[in-house]
Order: sequence, then structure tokens, then C-alpha cells
Amino acid sequence: MRIGFIAMSGVRAWDPELLELGLTMPGFVERKEVIAQLPSLGLLTLAGLTSNLDEISYHEFFDFNRDSPPDEHFDLVAISSFTAQIEDAYRLADLYRESGTRVVLGGLHVSSLPDEAMEHADAIVIGEAEAIWPQLIEDARSGGLNPVYRAIAPWNLADSPIPRFDLLDPAKYNRITVQTARGCPWRCDFCASSILIAPRYQTKPVSQVVSEIRRIKAIWSRPFIEFADDNTFVNRGHSRSLMRSLIPEKIRFFTETDISFGEDLELISLARDAGCRQVLIGLESPSSVGLNGLELRSNWKLKQLERYHEAIARIQAAGITVNGCFILGLDDQSTEVFDQVLKFVREAGLFEVQITLQTPFPGTPLYDRLRREGRLFEDRFWEKCTLFDLTHEPRGMTAQELRSGLIWLSQSLYNEDAVRDRRQRYHRGASPESSASDDTSRR
Repeated sequence: MRIGFIAMSGVRAWDPELLELGLTMPGFVERKEVIAQLPSLGLLTLAGLTSNLDEISYHEFFDFNRDSPPDEHFDLVAISSFTAQIEDAYRLADLYRESGTRVVLGGLHVSSLPDEAMEHADAIVIGEAEAIWPQLIEDARSGGLNPVYRAIAPWNLADSPIPRFDLLDPAKYNRITVQTARGCPWRCDFCASSILIAPRYQTKPVSQVVSEIRRIKAIWSRPFIEFADDNTFVNRGHSRSLMRSLIPEKIRFFTETDISFGEDLELISLARDAGCRQVLIGLESPSSVGLNGLELRSNWKLKQLERYHEAIARIQAAGITVNGCFILGLDDQSTEVFDQVLKFVREAGLFEVQITLQTPFPGTPLYDRLRREGRLFEDRFWEKCTLFDLTHEPRGMTAQELRSGLIWLSQSLYNEDAVRDRRQRYHRGASPESSASDDTSRR
């Protein structure tokens, strides 16, 4: 069979004024300048599980206003999409089906709303796709695709193949993704990944991670790696072993973790020596307002609040920059939150900061709660699930106050003077021998 793996790429703000400010996901090197593309690690992994008997290719599709769908003839296409682009993914799937090509849809949104997705696909995948993919391919080859493939048992990362990085155009990407762990123990109410896709936290064997990185280095001579983990350093034993094994590989990498990383000086040192340039940490709120009840199992982040400044200082003193993430519009936050975030960023000396709006993605407890409370503006608002567009009535301020505050805070944080000041303060505080250079630590 000829199989096309198609990733919907480049989620960015729906609101034109916010888009002009440069608010863009899933990542950026510099706002309003260079958008850094990340390949779909999930699709590349499924490609690694596909038989050599099949002819496969990887493609990315941005939107119908800019791009034309891949015009190759496929017997089967597998489409993966963020919620914000799922409507375009459905439109693309419909076009392929009209031409006689069978379509498989999967990912978080599909797992959250399978009945909706089934209207646009010959088959959908619910949950982790790795375990059922070989069977799906065999069924497609025999002409007997089932409408639904559901992962029953959690996938063991130790069984994962090396993703097909060789399918990528090396000139197109400045960052490559590798997964070292899946899931997160904190289970925040706004996060669907650890609830729908990764119900248990697990780590990938260190030797396997190293093998994947060496495969990448065979294609990119000096790659910048982004670990596609929800929380890389939460398992300290695995993290130390991984960092020690990465030191000889001489890579540079970015990852996401929680604030407890700042408590472990040995791990911080190992991560720096292994090439860690930046960690993204979900601080969520500069005060206790909004943190209470944010997690389903505990108020862990609320209990860490008083340690935020100290932990950030430890990490950055070692030469690893911190990208602190804040959610605006958490329940009970007032308009004071905008000044509080700005003050926190300055006082903590954060190298980088990311601000988002509370967003109720389908499949999350947050979505279910806001729907019960009648606070959603629309029943179907998927194109606005960008983390920057307001989708519901906030509690603690008006919708207009929240939108205006987001714009004001963006302008305050991301103007040239503010960015230059943050970087100068960071370089004054970081150790000279390990200070990360701007070109490798931007996010």
C-alpha cells in the first residue's frame, strides 16, 4: 500500500489582533519572526511500526488558504491534528475520501470526540495508537478496516520503534522531537494528554533514547532536540541516568518539567552538562488565586508556590534558562493578575515567559465543568482552542477585561526593551562557563 502520514501544522491565534502580536503555537523561536516547526512524533513513530512492504511518506499541511493537499495517490492516509485545526483536518479527510482514499484519524481530539471524528473517517484510533497500528494496517491491506480501533492496555514505551526521522526534509526543521517519558503524575484539570492518551506515567529506557538521538545525529549534524514529554524530570533516578548518558552525545535540548527540578542541584548540573538549554515550567499563577483545585489529585503546585523564586534562581544560575508559563483567566483571578505576572517575571528574573488563556479542550475535566456551568460561548469552538483565544465566560473579571489584559501583558512582556532586559539580567546571574547562548535557548 501507499500510505501518507499527514500532520496538521502551525496552530496560531484565531483573533487577528492577537495573531499580529505574534502569539503562535506549538512553538516559536522569536515571536513575529521565525516560526519553528516541530514534526509529528506520533506519526513518525507509527511510520516506524509500518511494514517495509508499504510505501510511506510524511507530509505537513498548514491550511487551505496557503497550501494544497499532498496530491500523491494514497491507498491510505493517517491524519493527526491539534483541536484548533481539526475542522481543516476533517475537510482534508473528506477530500481524500471523496477521491477514494481511505482515511484514519487519531489524536487527542479524536479520542475526546470519537463520534464527531467518525463522520469524516473510515477508521478512527482512540487512545495510544502504537498497540493497534500493525493490526489496522493488516486490516487495511485486506480491505476490512474496522470503524474504531481502541487501545486497551497502555503501550509500553520500551516496545516503541525508532521514529522514521529519515522521512523528514532536514532543511525544513530546526528542532527535532524525542520522547523520553509519557504522561504526568499531577493530572491538571486543563490537560487531556495524561487522562486520555497516557493514563499512567512511564519512562522510555535510556538506551532507547540514546539510539533515537544517534539516529537524528546521523541526519542533522548538530541537532537541537525538544523532548516531547509532559514532565521529563519527575522521575529523578531515570532522569539522572538519562542525563549522564546524554553528556557524551553533545546535543542541545529543551524540555518541559515542573518546579521540583529546581530542588535537585545534582540533576540540574547533569542536565546542564548534557546540553539542556531551557526548561519550560508550568507555574500557572503568580499567586495562590487560581491554583487551588487546579490538579485532580492534590494541590501540589499551590504547595510549591513559595519556592518558585528560589527554584528558578537555582536553575538559571547553572546556565539553564527557565520559560515560566502562566495561565490567565483561571477561576477567581481578577484584573490584578496582569500586574502580578509582570511583577513576578521581573522579580524572579525569568529569561523567558509564556502567557496563555485558560482553554477548555474537549476531553478535559475543565471542559466538562465549564459546559455544566453554562459558561462556554459556543458548543463547537475548536478553531479557537489555540491557548490565546477566549472561549468561555471567565469568573473574576469580564471577558473584555481578560482579552484586554492579555494584549496589554503581551505588549509589556514581549517588546524589545523587556526581552533585552530579561536576557541581560539572566546573563549577569548565570555562571560564566555554562551560560546558554540566545540562539539555543529561545522558545
